[in-house]
Amino acid sequence: MKKLLFIYNPKAGKAKIKNKLSDILDVFAKAGYEITVFPTQAKGDARRLMKCRPGDYELVVCSGGDGTLDETVTGMMESGFKTPLGYIPAGSTNDFGGSLSLPKNMLRAAETIVDGRTYACDVGTFNDDVFVYIAAFGLFTEVSYETDQEVKNLLGHMAYVLEGMKRLSSIKSFPMRVSWEGKTIVDDFIFGMVTNSFSVGGFKNITGKNVLLDDGVFEVTLIKKPRNPIELNNIMVSLLNHNVDTDVMYCFRAAELIFESSEAVAWTLDGENGGSHKSVKIRNINKGMEIRVKE
Repeated sequence: MKKLLFIYNPKAGKAKIKNKLSDILDVFAKAGYEITVFPTQAKGDARRLMKCRPGDYELVVCSGGDGTLDETVTGMMESGFKTPLGYIPAGSTNDFGGSLSLPKNMLRAAETIVDGRTYACDVGTFNDDVFVYIAAFGLFTEVSYETDQEVKNLLGHMAYVLEGMKRLSSIKSFPMRVSWEGKTIVDDFIFGMVTNSFSVGGFKNITGKNVLLDDGVFEVTLIKKPRNPIELNNIMVSLLNHNVDTDVMYCFRAAELIFESSEAVAWTLDGENGGSHKSVKIRNINKGMEIRVKE
C-alpha cells in the first residue's frame, strides 16, 4: 500500500478537526493509503517529525494553521529530500490555503489531496530558516504570535487588525539598508514584507497585482515612516486598495535580497516568531515544494 503521513494540530482554529478526523482518514484509506497519524503536542513537533521522517512516504498531509504548514515545510527542507504535500487548512486566517484556492471545507480539502494534481510552488529561505509565504517586520508583525489563540479563534483575521490598531499611537521605525539585484534603498521603515501569497492577514490583493506563486520572485513591500497622521492614513488606504503611493512605500519584485540594520529587528515568518536579526538574507527557491491542489 501507499504510505501517507498525516500531521495535524488538534488546537488549530476552533479545534474543528476533532469532529472531522475520522471522515478525513476515511478519505485517505479509500484512496489506498496506509496512514500514520501524528497529532502535534507542542511547537516544533511538525518540524522535527518532518526532518526525521523516513523516505518511504508517498505523501505527507498536514492540517492546522499557516504555522503548522510552515513547520512542516521547514522540516521537509531541512531533511534534504522532497515529498509531495497535502494541506487541510484549519487555522484562523489560512492565507496560503486561500492563495492555492484550497477548499475551506475540510473533507473537500482531503478529497482534493487524493484527487487533485501536484503543483510546484516557490519557498523562501531566511538566513538559515525557511518560510512558505511571508517574512515580515515592523507594524502588525508581532500581532500574529502575541494575540491569544482564543482571540484568534473568535475574531479570525480581525484579531490582527484590532491588535494592530492599538499600536498606531506608538509606531516604531527601523533604519535599514535593503539591497537586491544591484539596487539599494536606505530609509526608515515602519513595516516590510516579502511575500509569495495573494493575501496577508485575511486581506486579499494586499501583496500586489499579477502575483504568481511559482515565478521565482517575491513581492516586496516596504513602508516608510509617516511624517504625520495624514501620511499614516494614506499608507493604510494604499495598502487596502493597493494603489502604490511611492511617497510612502516601495514595491518591487526580487529573487534575492538583503536587509541590514544597526540594531536587531524582530521578524515574523508565516505568522510565527522568526527571531531578531541585524542582517537578513532572503532567497527564493523556485518551485521548492510540491503541494496538492484542485485539478
